[in-house]
Amino acid sequence: MIKRFSPAKVNLHLTVFGKRPDGYHDIATLMQQIGLYDELTFSLQEQGIALACPGSPLPEDDNNIVYRAAEAFLAHISYTGGVAITLRKNIPLAAGLGGGSSNAATTLIALNEMTGGCCARVELLEIGRKLGADVPFFIYGPRAWALGVGDRLQEADPLPPLWFVLVNPGFPVSTKMVYEKLNLGLTKEKINYSIPRFRIGSPSGPAEGLKNDLEAVTLHLYPLLQQIKKLLLSCGALGALMSGSGPTVFGIFATEKRAQEAKERLARGGADDWMIYVARSL
Repeated sequence: MIKRFSPAKVNLHLTVFGKRPDGYHDIATLMQQIGLYDELTFSLQEQGIALACPGSPLPEDDNNIVYRAAEAFLAHISYTGGVAITLRKNIPLAAGLGGGSSNAATTLIALNEMTGGCCARVELLEIGRKLGADVPFFIYGPRAWALGVGDRLQEADPLPPLWFVLVNPGFPVSTKMVYEKLNLGLTKEKINYSIPRFRIGSPSGPAEGLKNDLEAVTLHLYPLLQQIKKLLLSCGALGALMSGSGPTVFGIFATEKRAQEAKERLARGGADDWMIYVARSL
């Protein structure tokens, strides 16, 4: 049996260009893995896939991306045995933090290790791409620009260590619904996008470059998220942004001490159903 920790991510920058003929959207996003983790344990067994998600409402069959990741990997290497997986969730569901994609990527990496490392990273990336647009990033990580539908990865400039305070308001948001409400037209011309450069001498550089085109939709639907952004700034955040399609909002802080102090203030003044985390960039 092996145990692996599956990290969350935040989007420090997210530009949406338009809708593609296949229904997806062309984007450019800078994703950063953070020290907020789910926990997975894996044990090889004689046959079949057994998935348990104790304490979580997640399905434990092929409706779960972890199950599908295991199924896809074992089929790819023609493995005749099976695997038992236990997933313990800590990353909120449907939160804009990539928890499911990270779990799938962690499953591919762990099973490759347990079966002798027969797949090169490029093979794992291809399997991951078929599971979901964000899965390859968690194989590639810990930081990258994701282009196209989010599955074309490009190395990102190094950033200074960043401390995040994340506030999840306790309700899920559908990524599909948010993109549908953007009401963007089809992308008809080739996209020539110049990747932004952040000042990297201090955390204030990345904080100044925060951008998320999806905020316009999600914050309109859930004005509470705008209030959370303001609270984070009032607690000393250098910048605040919604991650992905939301609803999690994060603030960037220069030090762990300031981040912990902000978390304590928010815990005292926030709603009972808020989930508040402090995490460092990986």
